[in-house]
Amino acid sequence: MTNPHDPYGRQQRPSGQFEQSYGLQPYQPPQQFYLQQTYVQPPDQGMAVASLVCSLLGLIMCFPAILGIIFGHIALSKAKRGEAGGKGMAQAGMIVGYVVTGLWLIPVILWFVVVVFAIGAAGVS
Repeated sequence: MTNPHDPYGRQQRPSGQFEQSYGLQPYQPPQQFYLQQTYVQPPDQGMAVASLVCSLLGLIMCFPAILGIIFGHIALSKAKRGEAGGKGMAQAGMIVGYVVTGLWLIPVILWFVVVVFAIGAAGVS
């Protein structure tokens, strides 16, 4: 029994499957196989994490922010060489460390200036 709606002239079996006749063959494009290449990114580096954590701890006390800057420079140099990941985290740790250190230095410098002027004013009298 031939299906009038089948453009390939296949005959339908009683089970519902089609049987291909030998006259007209459907076009089948050639098979192409693609290999997917995966890029394995190195894991995030502990120094980059330490840089960001120390820089954020610098908001409470000054010394960890300086450590955050140092760790950030070390982590960034390793990330640029391709030894480890975490380049963005190292940059963020360095930026936050510099900003926090600058914010801590402003009151220290102002205190130093006030003390110097107070000592100078006391010595003049």
